[in-house]
Amino acid sequence: MRFSNQRKVLPGFRFTLGYTLLYLGLIVLIPLAATFAKTAELSWGQFWHAVASPDAVSAFRLSFGISLMAALVNLVFGLLVAWVLVRYQFWGRRLMDALVDLPFALPTAVAGISLTAIYAQNGWVGRWFAPFGIQIFYTSLGIFVALTFIGLPFVVRTVQPVLEDFDIEIEEAAASLGASRWKTFWRVILPMVMPALLTGFALAFARALGEYGSVVFISSNIPLKTQIIPLLIMNKLNQFDYAGASALAVVMLVVSFVMLFVINYLQWRSSRHNAHS
Repeated sequence: MRFSNQRKVLPGFRFTLGYTLLYLGLIVLIPLAATFAKTAELSWGQFWHAVASPDAVSAFRLSFGISLMAALVNLVFGLLVAWVLVRYQFWGRRLMDALVDLPFALPTAVAGISLTAIYAQNGWVGRWFAPFGIQIFYTSLGIFVALTFIGLPFVVRTVQPVLEDFDIEIEEAAASLGASRWKTFWRVILPMVMPALLTGFALAFARALGEYGSVVFISSNIPLKTQIIPLLIMNKLNQFDYAGASALAVVMLVVSFVMLFVINYLQWRSSRHNAHS
């Protein structure tokens, strides 16, 4: 019997496409559409008052600013951690590799309580900064620490498989042609891992932008100081201001979508450049 006449193991294209569209519609599109529909109940003046109030502007600035800084830090140190795990053999490597996934496994509330206990003024780490007048918990610095903590695995786990599949003979060829270690990394290795780096950066940024559980413990939630957008949205929901909360969520969705679109475009450009080089 010819293979083309055999029964296919997987379902056909129409079934899988229909199931995919149904699943995305129920899980993603319908909730997003409901958010926009709830926001549409507001007039333009009410919408602008909700998203341009001093509390909202401060929360937007804090959320996007600290999330961006945390993602950039994870971009650098995530690459470094992935490089060490892939390129070096040392005692405790498997344990270190497992610890990278710890922010994935920990409930966000547990992570928040742990970070608060560690970085409090009498905590293991906070006590070393207290004599210099540096307070980490209940400040924007504490929020940065929490967002960096929960975002690191996204960069490491995205870059690590690419480094594992990277042909080391390419580095040896560059070295044989007289390239220094730094030039080899900058001109050979970095362009190859750049698409994965951008993907990890986007995931870490998106994760930090929507983080709530760990931040609520280490942040004092003071308006105009340490209140991020997810906390402000929760406050509005507790006040039964569903339309105002939806308005803030819509702004977050639009800005996040634009930023992710730009990052995906840069990733596509980088992949295309590597394919032609």
